Parts: sequence; structure tokens; C-alpha cells
Amino acid sequence: MLDNGFIPDVPAAVTAEVARAVEPSGALGPGVIDLRQLPWSSIDNDTSRDLDQLEVAERMPDGTVRVRVAIADVDGIVQQGSATDQFAGVNATSVYTGVETFPMLPEKLSTDLTSLNPNDDRLSVVTEFIVVADGSIRSHNVFLARVTNYAQLAYNNVGAWLDGKASLPQSATQAIQDQLHLQDTVAQLLRDARDRSGALDIDTIEAQSVVRPDQSVDIELVQKTRASQLIEDFMIAANVAMAQFLDEHGSPTIRRVVRSPERWARIVDLAAKLGTTLPANANAQALSEFLVMRRKADSEHFADLSLAIVKLIGPGEYDAHAPGQPDIGHFALATHDYTHSTAPNRRYADLITQRLLKAVLAGKPSPYSMEDLGKIAARCTDREHAERKVERQVRKVAAAVSMVGRVGENFDAIVTGVNQDGTYVRVINPPIEGRVMRGETGLDVGDKVRVQLISTDPNRGFIDFAASQAPHANHSDPRSANHQRAAAQAR
Repeated sequence: MLDNGFIPDVPAAVTAEVARAVEPSGALGPGVIDLRQLPWSSIDNDTSRDLDQLEVAERMPDGTVRVRVAIADVDGIVQQGSATDQFAGVNATSVYTGVETFPMLPEKLSTDLTSLNPNDDRLSVVTEFIVVADGSIRSHNVFLARVTNYAQLAYNNVGAWLDGKASLPQSATQAIQDQLHLQDTVAQLLRDARDRSGALDIDTIEAQSVVRPDQSVDIELVQKTRASQLIEDFMIAANVAMAQFLDEHGSPTIRRVVRSPERWARIVDLAAKLGTTLPANANAQALSEFLVMRRKADSEHFADLSLAIVKLIGPGEYDAHAPGQPDIGHFALATHDYTHSTAPNRRYADLITQRLLKAVLAGKPSPYSMEDLGKIAARCTDREHAERKVERQVRKVAAAVSMVGRVGENFDAIVTGVNQDGTYVRVINPPIEGRVMRGETGLDVGDKVRVQLISTDPNRGFIDFAASQAPHANHSDPRSANHQRAAAQAR
């Protein structure tokens, strides 16, 4: 954390400030709607304690569905300019290493006073949108409301339940179960509508470091479920609605953008090798259609292609946006209105969005100038990149430890990076990354290669390979199909 510019320990001034923090009054203030009677629930990771959002849906008489997403009111406790706010602004994100979590806000806040914990009465920012039969959104609104979380649920359990393979905990009453079925139906409509507009159908492998009960450290896959997709679909819709709401009310925003791929030519080349001709200039719709076709044609190896495309598109970033001005857009989501607003406990950009929204609702000017927002956006982008470095380093150390006894073995892999520092690959199974030290000449992102593990250095997290040959079908590990279908959750 220190090597990447983070402050890993909470400063004394912040500790003292947080010790004085108290839970906000349950009274309804001006402009606050009482929605505590609705069957709200949260779905998050099994181990999550910082619950940012709740969801509820209602089928309307005309057949449309009203979806409400409630976001924890973090700004109500973390005041702009306070010691806690300054600390959060420096780190700008929580860092989840799998071995230890470094929250953006001290735990008394992130897991208690600003978390939408079960059966707690909380003030929230609610984004509401109406979904019609074709998955498009007819209207949206944003307001403050008091809410109660009646069921804290987990992705894996809800996903298995939606697939008919598990039961839900007792907190999931019949009303909650009915909610989950309706939410799942609406989420699929939203996803289909995004697909038609050109959003990219990506299905990559995501690995995380974990500590086993015997305190050993290992690498495991993050499995994507219908429940995680549900939340992803709702959060995307809520973020678009928030960006549009702020723009409509003349407020500046911090947008989440993904620029057109600089290495589009390489994407075109990969598609050509698979028999598809893509336009010479970056085109999200054409790329989306190609990915949909490839998933149907070769679902077993679709994760390999997805990983290559993700690497070639490049990471997202934050950008200050003036109301009414042209938007850079989010290439992967095929939208030009996208902010981050749904995780103010763990992303500083989301907390800033909350303050911009409250100013609009109160009829006050923006609490930040465009210059301020530009600096904050740059800081959030920088810290996000640093966060990935920390998490990747921990994964490398865990992977190097787990691979010590496998030196000399051969693996199927895909090239994920080629730059002045070297050539890097991701092994399909187990999901580890390393550098190609021999035989890397001529390799490029997206190439599939057969590699041999030649050394590991757990202290530095180094895993070194020698490239030998492109893999053939009979080299594939029969267990890899399930691993290749595992996907990363887009945040």
C-alpha cells in the first residue's frame, strides 16, 4: 500500500472525528420520503460488510416496472472538508486484497453508520426508473428517502436459488422472494436492451487471493451468477439515470468513461483470424455483434477472447463533465451518460456525485468547481490504477506460493500484455499471471500459447514462463470450460 502511494493506517485526527460520529436521526427531514415499508433487500459478496445499495421493484398497472435503487447516504456523516473526507480523498478507493481489506472509510462508518445493514433505519439517495417491456427506460427520478434492509443476501446463494439449486435464508420472506424473481426478470430486459444498443458482451476470468481456514493463501476464481448480473444491470441503469438527472438540472458531474480503443487494429486482426471483418475505425456495435456471434460459436473459449478484448480496450477513467457538453462516453457500455454513484462507501467519485446531487435537490450551486472536479477525477483515476497494482501484487504473491511445486509443468495461456517491460500471459487453469522470459518474440495480446513454468519467487510475486508452442485442442484441460465461463463483476 505504501509503495503505491496509499495511506494504509487511519490518521489520528480521523479516528478522533469518527469516534464522535453518531447515527443520524430517524426523523423525516424536508424532502425526505418514507419508503421503509417497501421490501428492500441487499445482494453482495458473502463477506461484504459495507453495504452500499438496496433494491426494490414494483409492477405498475400499465405493465411497466418501477425499479428503485437506494444508496447509503454517506455524505450525511462524512462532511465535505472534514478530516475523514480528506483521508478518503487521498486514498479515493477501498482496496480489497483478499488477504486484508483497506477501506476508504474507517470501519465504524463503512460497516456501521453508513452501511445499509439489516433492519437498520437509514437515510438514502434513491434513484428510480421506469422500465418498459422492451427493456428501455421511460423516465427517471432521484430523491432522498428513509429505507430499511429486510434481507442481507449473497450473490452465490441468490444466484443458485434463481437457478433452482439452493434455498434462501429465513430472512428472505415470500415478499422478498417475489421481489427477486421480478428483479431478475427486469434485469434481463435491461441487459437485452443494452445488448441491442451495442454494449459489449464480455465474459472474462477474474481471480482473487483468499486466506484458507488453515491460514494458507491461494488463488480462486470469482464466479459470475444471475444475482451478480442482476445487481450489475441495476447499478448500470442507476448510474446512467443519475448522470442524466444531474445534467438535466445543470449540474457538473464526474463521468466514468472508456475511450475508443487505441489498439482497435489489433482487435480487427483478432476478428479476422476468426473469420469476421470489423470496420477500420472503432465501432462498439460491430464489436458487440462479433462477440455475441463468438459466444454462440465457441462458448468454451469465449473467456479467452473476452480477456484479450478487455486488455486491448484498456481501463476506464474518470472525467469532469460540464452540463450540456459533449461526453466522451463509455465504449464498453455503449452509452454517453455514465457516472459512478452507487458505492459512496468505497469510491470517492461516488461520494462526490452524492454531494452534487444533494446540491441540486436543495436548489444550491455546485459545491465543486469544474477545476475541483477535474483534479478529483484525475486523483480517482490514479488511485484506481494504484489499487489494481496492489491487488495484482498480492495475487501474484499468492499465486507464486501456490505454484512452487509445479515448476516444469506446461499450461495453456493467453497473452495479456506486451510492452517495454516484457510480455505477460494469463494461464487458463489455474488462473495465474506471469511473464514470458523465453520465446516471447512475435507474441501479441490475444495470442494463445503453450507455456512452461520455469521459476517462481514468492517473496517478489514473480512467476516466469517459457513459451513453447500454440496450444492444440488436445492440450486443453477438460476442467477449464467451467473456469473459462467464470466472469469478472464490472464495478
